[in-house]
Amino acid sequence: MTRIVSSVLGKRRLFALLSAALLGQSVFANDIDVRGTVTVQQRYFLQDALFPEQERANLSMFAEAEIYTEFNDGNDSILFKPFYRIDQSDDERTHGDIRELVWLHVGDDWELRTGIGRVFWGQTESLHLVDVINQTDSIEAIDGEDKLGQPMVNLNLIRDWGTTSLYVLPYFRERTFAGIEGRPRFLLDVDTDNPIYESSDEEKNVDWALRWQHTLGDWDIGLSYFDGTSREPILVPQIEDESATLRPFYAQMQQAGIDALAVYGAWLFKFEGISRRTNTENYSALVGGFEFTKVGVFDSAFDLGWLAEYQYDSRDNLLLAPSQNDIMLGSRIVFNDVDGTEILIGMIQDLDESSSRTGFIEASSRISDNWKWQLDAWLFSSDAVEDPVYQFRRDDFVEISLEYYF
Repeated sequence: MTRIVSSVLGKRRLFALLSAALLGQSVFANDIDVRGTVTVQQRYFLQDALFPEQERANLSMFAEAEIYTEFNDGNDSILFKPFYRIDQSDDERTHGDIRELVWLHVGDDWELRTGIGRVFWGQTESLHLVDVINQTDSIEAIDGEDKLGQPMVNLNLIRDWGTTSLYVLPYFRERTFAGIEGRPRFLLDVDTDNPIYESSDEEKNVDWALRWQHTLGDWDIGLSYFDGTSREPILVPQIEDESATLRPFYAQMQQAGIDALAVYGAWLFKFEGISRRTNTENYSALVGGFEFTKVGVFDSAFDLGWLAEYQYDSRDNLLLAPSQNDIMLGSRIVFNDVDGTEILIGMIQDLDESSSRTGFIEASSRISDNWKWQLDAWLFSSDAVEDPVYQFRRDDFVEISLEYYF
């Protein structure tokens, strides 16, 4: 706790920013909309760590604001989302980011976004293959769904036959990794200060992407193409002076993708597939499945959903393709109460290695208009040394969050 307090005192700029945001809310209430959240999180690991630097309990907190204004009769707007986290143990997890700082101009049948933004592509629950615009902020959560802000220019053309989106991405963001005191982390420390790029322009390589999206009857279809620096680094072992580290290698890639969602009554059918090409290999991957929801199960107010998805990757290397031949099974319970209580329970099982599985629980509910609690739990099991899950085999944890919204 002492480390968190001293870190807080050393991060006055963050609180100055939030104070200015709140002041802006009171002074310019008619022109600027300010909201945000401050969250305290406690993680507790169920087993002793593999490394002496790691602890069984870890406290952290983060603040995220959303500042929005519009002008020019609503045709122009600016959105600003700053983020900062302070972590008790891991200096690498103590970090800040501009999640979004976007100017949006809206025309009759087109939109132009310029700045730092976040874009989500995809439909499936367990794995997001086609989602390649933003870099993963992997020190935030184990599921990889938290993303760093991406510098971009985005033009959307809205027509009756679908929406076409063009992205120019002039700067690359490196993936974040836990430090030696972080948990969970890789067996070797990741040297984020010395990444390797295939492109001679390194992080200044100009990437681009194109996506078409349209609704056809019961189907929502997306077709996408990306050309640029891969957001998924290959971790290359580096041995120097009797010490070993991992250096992230960012290759150039071209990826074609398709995502689809179909709604048939209580059934949702979901699919994502990609074909990716690099200078060293070409491969394909897919994930697909369904979600069925029974409304008012047993004549109660609860909705009970069942989820199943299959994951496939044509690569043979498990370190590069952890979702090579896996299945995800889960259940979602929606209480339909005034507090919005929901619980998601699931497990991902490797069909080639019976000992390899990952379980997860996500639960949340509101306490009041301004307060909310959330519980996340992750459980790892593997006896196969070559399996990526093996290095997390002692990192089962439960995380409790208390969130305040303003």
